[in-house]
Amino acid sequence: MILTRHEISKLIEQKKLCFEPMIDAFQNQPHAVDLRLGTVFYLPKIWKLTKAGREVLTVDVTESAGDNFEKIELAPGQFFELAPGESVIASTLEKISLHADDVMGVLYPRSSINRRGLAVDMTGIVDAHYSGHLMIPVLNKTSSQVIRIYPGERICQIVFQRLETRLQKEDALRHGAGLAKYNGANAKELGSQKDTEEEVVLIKKGDFEGLKKHKF
Repeated sequence: MILTRHEISKLIEQKKLCFEPMIDAFQNQPHAVDLRLGTVFYLPKIWKLTKAGREVLTVDVTESAGDNFEKIELAPGQFFELAPGESVIASTLEKISLHADDVMGVLYPRSSINRRGLAVDMTGIVDAHYSGHLMIPVLNKTSSQVIRIYPGERICQIVFQRLETRLQKEDALRHGAGLAKYNGANAKELGSQKDTEEEVVLIKKGDFEGLKKHKF
């Protein structure tokens, strides 16, 4: 069941749903909440200087991102321009905390953002009991236009859904065979966590049989 603005307001009043800073009237939608763009951006690096020399960065999904990104923090009133084809990871202005046992969130891009030539490539899950900022990948998908975005503008929306069965915090934050990697995410620290070491080792070996021995 998708929650309406009235049910969302009740959760906020009961402190089962918290935003920091608190959402405003512009963000209030019939059955969603718009989230604002924060002031912290992470630009992908393409090379690094090592003892061996200048090395082009290779992105390996089985490893943490480490220092593969350059952090840029803007002051209120400044803007961020994306060159054609450029991508960036941005934070939400709001930190969100879900304290209800039976509510989760789903992230969607705003259609008005897409119409500007930006791709906000996300249909992300916000788990029950999650607390932290959200990281938003933004891509300028045009071939010739520079697109300017402003911290504080509404960048995406979160839809809240009621779970049929309540989840205790320990259960909600258990992901696969490990714990939720990004619970507690801070806008000023782009936490990039790889999957559990046991799974990564089996993937790199191509040991699918070994993976499937871990019963559901």
